Amino acid sequence: SCILLFDSGDTGQGARAWIKQLMSQDMAFQHIKVIYPTAPARPYTPMKGAFSTVWFDRYKISNDCPEHIESIDSMCQGLTDLINDEVKNGIAKNRILIGGFSMGGGMAMHLAYRFHRDLAGVFALSSFLNKGSAVYQALQRNEGVLPELFQCHGTADDLVLYSWGEETNKMLKSLGVSTTLHTFPNLNHELSRTEIEKLKTWIVKKLPVEAAKTN
Repeated sequence: SCILLFDSGDTGQGARAWIKQLMSQDMAFQHIKVIYPTAPARPYTPMKGAFSTVWFDRYKISNDCPEHIESIDSMCQGLTDLINDEVKNGIAKNRILIGGFSMGGGMAMHLAYRFHRDLAGVFALSSFLNKGSAVYQALQRNEGVLPELFQCHGTADDLVLYSWGEETNKMLKSLGVSTTLHTFPNLNHELSRTEIEKLKTWIVKKLPVEAAKTN
């Protein structure tokens, strides 16, 4: 299973449609189920408290402020239920990937590196973690293997600065995460077809078709 978390203000269906438009087809795999959850609507501080479908609240869109840890943690609980449902349906934890675009990627990093280190991998597109993130704190106490991180970021991103993504990558690497940052020149805060193609290749590498089980 591959769980895709999209940006603030979007829905699962909206995200799916966006990828379909870029690729001229659904992002589909013969052996992997793609799940597009929608974030619950909540008052969102950067929009002056207006309701928006966001994974968590932020004090501001910046990497230089505290995290809104209460809303992040309550969402980690909700998404843990989703992972547990997949496990109940017979999918092993090491056959589940989680990731997303922008805020969705940040959410995925919190979920995987703080609570679900036995997932197959994490991807973060145009995403970042705040300085002093709870993720960094959790990884300082790390023992054992961590999920690999696949990161992409456009150099022309004027909402989530490329430098924030780069700093996140360096911090996670220094804390023992195996990670690759793919840089896209002139790409703003958006997805590109090339990026989705790269992501698809990585997904199949992390979740290969299982060889037929022999007795």
